[in-house]
Amino acid sequence: SGHVQLLPPQNVTLLSKDFAMILTWAPGEGSPPDVTYTVRYESQDRLDKWVKVPHCKNIPRTFCNLTCALSNFYVKVRARVKAVWGRSQSPWVKSQFKDYYSDVELAPPSLILSVTENFIHVKASFPLPTCVENLTWKYDLNLWEAGSEDKVSTSDKKKYEGYFRKDTVTINTTALQGNYCFSARALYESIRLKHSKFSQPVCVPLNHKG
Repeated sequence: SGHVQLLPPQNVTLLSKDFAMILTWAPGEGSPPDVTYTVRYESQDRLDKWVKVPHCKNIPRTFCNLTCALSNFYVKVRARVKAVWGRSQSPWVKSQFKDYYSDVELAPPSLILSVTENFIHVKASFPLPTCVENLTWKYDLNLWEAGSEDKVSTSDKKKYEGYFRKDTVTINTTALQGNYCFSARALYESIRLKHSKFSQPVCVPLNHKG
């Protein structure tokens, strides 16, 4: 038939990274350089109904961001991928099951600081896919004097915990003098409490004279 024996994609994995659910794979052995891939997914509540993912049809890359294609973040899903080349198609290869709600991995937020005379206002910006903005993301904020990290005592580190994503934390700075650093982590309560790593510190000089 002139069809090439196209080997299926390898290492097909559904993973969660930086708030996103992503299917990844590697090309099958001996794949032609211009091979493309098509992805579908199924939910555990509707098995054998493989849903098309329009933005992952005949794509050249070896990953597909499924986050906003999912119809339900609380049901386990798995995905499958096949290679396509000309009129040849490989068999489908399936991933394992995962659900966004309990498997999501968080990325640290970035901080936006605005300094006024006696206050600092801190906002956290989250790298979220638009479709999950309404879930209850929160963040913790740490504040400490620059250079004090090496001290044995952590009593100098102020903790502000459990703010909702869109909340602004306002800190009175009248008693603070010197360089102060801020760092935040995202948190999410599903089956257990999850945290991201803390963000890179952002430091600001506060030079209050008594």
